[in-house]
Amino acid sequence: MPQLSDATRGRILFGGDYNPEQWPEELWQEDVRLMKEAGVNSVTVGVFSWAKFEPTPGAREFGWLDRLMDLLHENGIGVVLATPTSSPPPWMGRLHPETLPRDADGRVEWWGGRQHFAHSSAVYRSHAAAITEDLAARYGGHPALTMWHINNEYCTYDWGDEAAAAFRRWLQDRYGTLDALNTAWGTAFWSQGYDDWEGILPPRHAHYMNNPTQVLDFKRFTSDALLECYLAERDIVARHTPHIPVTTNFMPFWQGQDGWAWAEREDIVSVDIYPDPRDPLGAQYGALIHDLTRSQARGGPWTVMEQAAGPVNWRGVNHPKPRGLNRLWSLQAVARGADAVCYFQWRQSRQGAEKFHSGMVSHAGERGRTFQEVKRIGAELALLSGKVADTRVVGADVAVLLDWNAWWASQQDGRLSCEVDHQSVVRAWHRALWEADITASFAHPEHDLSAYKLVVVPQLYLLTDRAIDNLVGYVRGGGTLVSGFLTGVADQDDRVRPGGMDERLRALFGIRTLHEWWPLDADEKVEAEGFRGTLWSEEIEAADDTYVVVPYKGGELDGFPAVLRKGRAWYLSTLPEPEALWPLLAGIAEDAGVRPPLDHLPADVEAVRRGELLFLLHHGRDTVTVPVPGRHRDLLTGEDVVDAVELGRYGVVVLEAAP
Repeated sequence: MPQLSDATRGRILFGGDYNPEQWPEELWQEDVRLMKEAGVNSVTVGVFSWAKFEPTPGAREFGWLDRLMDLLHENGIGVVLATPTSSPPPWMGRLHPETLPRDADGRVEWWGGRQHFAHSSAVYRSHAAAITEDLAARYGGHPALTMWHINNEYCTYDWGDEAAAAFRRWLQDRYGTLDALNTAWGTAFWSQGYDDWEGILPPRHAHYMNNPTQVLDFKRFTSDALLECYLAERDIVARHTPHIPVTTNFMPFWQGQDGWAWAEREDIVSVDIYPDPRDPLGAQYGALIHDLTRSQARGGPWTVMEQAAGPVNWRGVNHPKPRGLNRLWSLQAVARGADAVCYFQWRQSRQGAEKFHSGMVSHAGERGRTFQEVKRIGAELALLSGKVADTRVVGADVAVLLDWNAWWASQQDGRLSCEVDHQSVVRAWHRALWEADITASFAHPEHDLSAYKLVVVPQLYLLTDRAIDNLVGYVRGGGTLVSGFLTGVADQDDRVRPGGMDERLRALFGIRTLHEWWPLDADEKVEAEGFRGTLWSEEIEAADDTYVVVPYKGGELDGFPAVLRKGRAWYLSTLPEPEALWPLLAGIAEDAGVRPPLDHLPADVEAVRRGELLFLLHHGRDTVTVPVPGRHRDLLTGEDVVDAVELGRYGVVVLEAAP
């Protein structure tokens, strides 16, 4: 199986999406000159080129790409060649309207934007396979080719008729019989029992709430249908080039794909990441995406396929990155395991919907601040390549559990609180670990957890029997487990388990009875001894052998446990405010034997160990001094560091122990 190292070849890849079809061919030589000046060694080509390749049905115009591939190779720049199937040409929708997706209300999503394809359309899949086949046959042997990039940001939904037929086939494979489906979906409620497979539709617009398990299965199906599209194209290019790795780019922490299932089928795990420069926790969000992507890559190197060199164009207000922030966040990705740092896009577009989205070469040109900063990043990545490429992050001894099925089920219309957003809860727990200077990984609840000293469960509303047994076995085997509220409530069919939480988990955490859930309003807090809780609270009766670590104080829940513990299993029935959650988790982690990469870090300084190197990243603007016992050398400057190092605004050092 090919892997990222087959493309990096001992380097950190640096570059971005290159869309030369937007520009006169005379500009290509200028682009290559600037790429070499910036240290670019990899570009992604062809992502949105389908109409250029196939301007009319069946036509093939590859001459321009022949010349481009040759030019890039002659200048030492590798090509990540994309299949252009995320944006079909307008003629396809016009001639084959069945290739256009429909929303839950039956409205057609027309051409004129992008991602306007119906994933289950046989016509779309046939055309996608044909263009992929021809690209692979023509360029599979080209020396510039280093990687295949399939489609782009798979994110479409479709409630149309072909999707409905495919959904029914998927359900037949899953359940086998209508009786099994009716049982799983609980169709006795609201007279929803099905007597014929043809009566089953996607969860289209209904008078009132849709069946929640039908919605859950439709999300599972959609992820699988998109995965079928990916696999079909992956298999075509792999047949032509079994030695060339294949990837597609995930959107960051996005709920539309089962990220674990997809990552298992990729040679390289790639992600697009766009933290808001104005977000005071933008660096923590970046760290979360890095940790998740690295974990999907089974702990190995991964790629930043897209980031912004400056502003994006899709927020309400699109702020530029202050001086130094692009460099800081790029090196943060490398610290947390990235072996490729790439952008959307190389040259900022002058037309189209994303002309205000930044590029490595902005509208200001090569004299602009953006390109000057890009050049510095390229030079520094070249300095690090020999020491960093193909190494792993060290000391990620804490696993944060995440399961897309639980996420999907927790967002159903009939839930107890729309204020409880799964993504936000996960981010709050990861933030606590990040602020405690603890390097975290992510894992699926059915993964082997034995290597982790601490496992945290921010929230897993839905858990399979296998996952529950895995958690119980982890604690019995000596592991420390900390779980957040509303965990283990439902089984794989979103059927509430007796007692409101699985009995194995209640026994594990020392919960005799879960009497009632008490969700909180958006601005409401619940008092506990030593902190205030947010979002949620629970009326829990602890078993006799359970220690109530923190009780609620006052109100309806006075005296009931906010935090309880039975042996090495902890349960939090609320979400403590940030200033309380991180010291709580830090103390539990320390007792479990987890240590930060470096002690006594100043505020706003992040430390990560990768291979033999220590990365120190300063996310603040004021100069700080970081104690670093011993003698080191900063690989970015070549300077010696003895016992301490000073970091200025957005400063970074990459330290190697001196002999």
